[in-house]
Amino acid sequence: MKIRDEWNAFLKDDSGLGTIEVVLILVVLIGLVIIFKKQITTLLESIFKQINSKAKEVY
Repeated sequence: MKIRDEWNAFLKDDSGLGTIEVVLILVVLIGLVIIFKKQITTLLESIFKQINSKAKEVY
């Protein structure tokens, strides 16, 4: 009976689930970045061009 109790305790243990969830979220985010890399790069370049042009107006 002790082995059965230990086995049931092992099956009910969910202490590692948080780590798995974080890893899966990171994998999805990295996948999205890879898929939309060109669009993200274009957007960031546009934003930085606007920042630079507005910064030149201040000086």
